[in-house]
Amino acid sequence: MALLMDAVTSKKLPQVILLQVILAGAVLCGNVLIWPTEGSHWLNVKIIIQELIDRGHNVTVVVSSASPYVKPSGTASLVRYEIFQVPFGQDHVNTLIEDIMKVWMYEKQHLNTWQFYKRFSQLALRLNEYNRNLCNAVLENGALMTRLGKSKFDVLLSDPVNICGDLIAVTLGLPFVYTLRFTPASTVERHCGKIPAPPSYVPATLSEFSDVMSLTERVQNFVSYLVQDAAFQSIWGGWDDYYSKVLGKPTTFCETMGKAEIWLIRTYWDFEYPRPLLPNFEFVGGLHCQPAKPLPEEMEAFVQSSGDHGIVVFSLGSMVKNLTDEKSNMIAAALSQIPQKVLWRYSGNKPDTLGPNTKLYDWIPQNDLLGHSKTKAFIAHGGTNGIYEAIYHGIPMIGIPLFADQPDNMAHMKSKGMAVVLDFNTMGTQDLVDAIREVIGNSTYKENALRLSQIHHDQPMKPLDRAVFWIEFVMRHKGAKHLRPASHNLTWYQYHCLDVIGLLLACLLAILLAVVKCVTFFCRKCGRIAKKKLE
Repeated sequence: MALLMDAVTSKKLPQVILLQVILAGAVLCGNVLIWPTEGSHWLNVKIIIQELIDRGHNVTVVVSSASPYVKPSGTASLVRYEIFQVPFGQDHVNTLIEDIMKVWMYEKQHLNTWQFYKRFSQLALRLNEYNRNLCNAVLENGALMTRLGKSKFDVLLSDPVNICGDLIAVTLGLPFVYTLRFTPASTVERHCGKIPAPPSYVPATLSEFSDVMSLTERVQNFVSYLVQDAAFQSIWGGWDDYYSKVLGKPTTFCETMGKAEIWLIRTYWDFEYPRPLLPNFEFVGGLHCQPAKPLPEEMEAFVQSSGDHGIVVFSLGSMVKNLTDEKSNMIAAALSQIPQKVLWRYSGNKPDTLGPNTKLYDWIPQNDLLGHSKTKAFIAHGGTNGIYEAIYHGIPMIGIPLFADQPDNMAHMKSKGMAVVLDFNTMGTQDLVDAIREVIGNSTYKENALRLSQIHHDQPMKPLDRAVFWIEFVMRHKGAKHLRPASHNLTWYQYHCLDVIGLLLACLLAILLAVVKCVTFFCRKCGRIAKKKLE
């Protein structure tokens, strides 16, 4: 108190207050452990990591030696990387990713629903083996687990596409938060997260349906749920023994995943169809989006040379670096027929049919281009990151979905009136030309894109702030158990009230039997009385 009075009398009160604020901020800082996933998933987590660092938190990333994407970057000096060794290299991971892509890009068109899920199940088994190796490499590494335990983490942030984040968290006694678009099993959110999904109006993941379905589509949707549930039990149910062994008690894969405090879903109501949501599910779609920055001088000059026609931005994502010569020539021929200038992210061989209006780039500042005033349309594969940049800046799309969630994502954009969708395998030159002309020439697409953009921007809190808020919330309160629904404590038949229905049916049957017995008894008694009177 004496020091405070001296500070006041010496007009140093502002400095004292500033010191108190700094000390208070330091107290609120914590230690965050990250369990990431490859590809575009990592891009989202990197944004969250940077924001956590900016807020004074310490961040540690646990990553395998074979990771092709998760590498120390500009924040390397501020992020601690715990790299563990695995019995395979980057080539193994890249091959697995490429094989998964091929199923959607080239095989799916020749398969019916059941055949597709059967083929995907085979890949899921390989993915399981990959995840099992990751888990073993971490959990059986005593030195690593000891270091992590001594680090006194407050929370673990996990992308559940790579299984094991929950096991690490439970083993270390940490609350954990999920960040995801959806999981490969896609039923994890329903079965393990307990999020309601009435098949009458909530389209099954990968179904490519909207929330308004005909009778035939609802039948297909219902069957899709059944097939996904069967695939979930046959593929992911095999983890139950592993989880029980690691945790030293009988448990299940789903029970452990269900312990997640918060599920950060990388979409929002500008993208999603209205549906029931639980209090521990939060939408954070577009957390990576930001206002456009100036383009490189050479690129800006090319953009400005487009005049009133404007430009078209074209990218099939970071994972598709090249196409067959036939496909790239077909696309280049189509782009050469439009009046707009085209900036195409493409690392393959230069197409012979490339027009003077099209420029190839190994990399483009996609967000900055989409935010440019001359951008008229975005040709994209339908990854969630690209879609949200288009929504953020209000740019209509031509979708060429390739694999995973992309067909489903573009089906959402088509139903919202913001995109035209083409089939990668069957589209021709004229199809692409017509789609571009339709999206640019028909003002409805731009209007719908701007409407979704307005919805996206009209939120009480920015998506990134919301994501970090809930991570910090879990850190402050050592979890968020008060948001976890009681459905986690119910069996499947209790959840669907089958025991209640069974009891009510049994009671009804008992009443009916009693009534029948009474009626039969009185009928017999009346019959005997009538017989005696006749005698």
